Amino acid sequence: MTGNNPFEKLDKAFENRVRLQIMSVLMANERYDFNSLKELLGITDGNLASHLKALEKDEYILVNKTFVGRKPNTNYEATKKGKQAFEQHLNALEQLIRLQKGM
Repeated sequence: MTGNNPFEKLDKAFENRVRLQIMSVLMANERYDFNSLKELLGITDGNLASHLKALEKDEYILVNKTFVGRKPNTNYEATKKGKQAFEQHLNALEQLIRLQKGM
């Protein structure tokens, strides 16, 4: 297969629905906190944490831990690498859709 195959350009990190949703939120917002993400996506703490860890491992997101008063506050933001990877993934999906329409 050559580099022209849109399937080769899909990023495995975004095959999971939750990671796709997290990156969508972070692309539309400069940063988002853990509890707001959990509420928006309707998932458990553990489920969200595991997907955030996977995106952090791939260096697609940054984790910012601060305190608001005495309460810990964790925010996430997409890195430049993460934004580029997500845009490439979306472009590959668009190419696949165009190919299917052309058949």
